[in-house]
Amino acid sequence: MPVSQVAAPRTEVSSPVVCEHDVLDHPSRSAMNTIWQRWAAPRPQAAEAAALVLLTAITLSGVVVTWALRFRPPLWPALALSVLACGALHWRRTRPLLVVAITLSCTVAQGALGYLLTPLLMGPLLTAQYSLSVHNPRRTSWNSALVVAFAMVVTGLFDTRLHRSPVLSIVNPTAWVLLCAALGSYVRVRREYAATRAEHAAREREEEARHRVFQERMRIARELHDVVAHHLTLADAQAATAAHLARTHPGQALDIIGMLPQTTSAALRELKATVGLLRQDTETSDDLAPAPGLQDLPDLVDACATAGLAVTVTVDGQASRLPPVLDLTAYRIIQEALTNVSKHAATPTARVRLAYTPRYLTLTITNDTGPSRPATSTARPGGFGLISMRERATAVGGTFHAGHRPHGGFEVTCALPLDSHDDSPDESPPT
Repeated sequence: MPVSQVAAPRTEVSSPVVCEHDVLDHPSRSAMNTIWQRWAAPRPQAAEAAALVLLTAITLSGVVVTWALRFRPPLWPALALSVLACGALHWRRTRPLLVVAITLSCTVAQGALGYLLTPLLMGPLLTAQYSLSVHNPRRTSWNSALVVAFAMVVTGLFDTRLHRSPVLSIVNPTAWVLLCAALGSYVRVRREYAATRAEHAAREREEEARHRVFQERMRIARELHDVVAHHLTLADAQAATAAHLARTHPGQALDIIGMLPQTTSAALRELKATVGLLRQDTETSDDLAPAPGLQDLPDLVDACATAGLAVTVTVDGQASRLPPVLDLTAYRIIQEALTNVSKHAATPTARVRLAYTPRYLTLTITNDTGPSRPATSTARPGGFGLISMRERATAVGGTFHAGHRPHGGFEVTCALPLDSHDDSPDESPPT
């Protein structure tokens, strides 16, 4: 993430209502083909009217079929009731209970006229019940469904010509009503669940984004702290040493002063390399210097020497090429530890030990107690050095320990796992 883009993102959480532009809320809406969806989406009113006309035609055909197959009950009143029931569906979303009552009354009246209540003839009632179950609470939905089912049972009992066929007169219409109510309730629950999941996912994305921003800011803070603190400490130590030697050894003082531009130039180069590292995921530039690593350890030792700190480096085991992140981590930990020695140690010496094993690289930086050296720095104890080193070690899966030695002095020990040697036998991290 670029430095310029470190800002907490805003995540818009949509309304818990899942937008599904369904026509007539009919149970068979899922079978609508893509062409119809593309046509209906920008024309909701036209699609609504077309669906009502289609449902009216289907319901009227059901009336005609039943009229032709049975005992020729009155036709025109049944057709008028079907048209009235289909027309009432226009208000099914704003007044669902009223629409269910109207369509139920029309259906019961058709049954009283002697019509067999088939799914085609009951189309408006089934659509109204399904729409009510989708858009209303469960209690309202099932209370309505039970009332409608009871009305279907009573209507079937009064049809004396079908007493020998209770499946057709009672069970069939009742089952269709309960099925539509159950399907509508299922769709409502599915929508609510989808809305809840969407809100939960949005909150998780927002929390993850905030976590990433926090981690990025911490990484930037560590890099800038290590670069600025180290070079400023060296420059401060060089200036203080030159001032201390100005009267007794003016030649050495002038040599140290002459090295100050090198220290500041190195600070600028590392700062540029650090910024380039922070931007490498999105931007690349050929003129950016590579991030420092253990190959730059000799230059770090020489820089410390100009500030009056003698550093001894020993390497145990066979050195191996480290991944870039691990290489930078090891260098920064050594750099910060030497910076702390330069600022706070009583002796102008430090030892750095690098121990390579098949699975771990162990860094040990120590300094001993002894006669206090001349005050070469105005820096005071305290800061984020140890915290920064610990964060760097744990970020790559390593361990970190820092504390006073039993016989005096201070020691920093860090064990970093070598990820490129994961196939090696198991080995416990050094302590």
